[in-house]
Amino acid sequence: MATLGDVNQKTHLTVQLSATRRGARLARLLTERQLDEWGVPFEEAAQVVAELAANAVLHGRVGGRDFRLGLKLYDDGTLRIEVTDARGDRIPAGPDPADGESETGRGLLIVAACAHRWGVDEAPANAKTVWAELTPGRDGP
Repeated sequence: MATLGDVNQKTHLTVQLSATRRGARLARLLTERQLDEWGVPFEEAAQVVAELAANAVLHGRVGGRDFRLGLKLYDDGTLRIEVTDARGDRIPAGPDPADGESETGRGLLIVAACAHRWGVDEAPANAKTVWAELTPGRDGP
């Protein structure tokens, strides 16, 4: 497994953003700009980032702590999106498409529809990282 030092800087971006609505919007804009610079045609990636960043702000916020956005582009064209927030105790259960009355979880339905796969990992300092991978030429899971 490659470490951050092993990854080509042209294909990796990590940025820390304020856990606010403005920070979530900035995450999406930075993603769009970075993917354009890399020449990557992932139209769904900005939507996935928007959903994961919104979740980090709404459900993963801890006063005085930011969230982190990571983008990694692998040699095979797979794009990995990672959003790390400060609430490791609030693990998303995943979308329940049968529950049409629920007021939450719809963002994860979008993530699941766009991503080849997604999941949640523990992160240092009682945090969590929600990640999604988008693979070229593949529509959803």
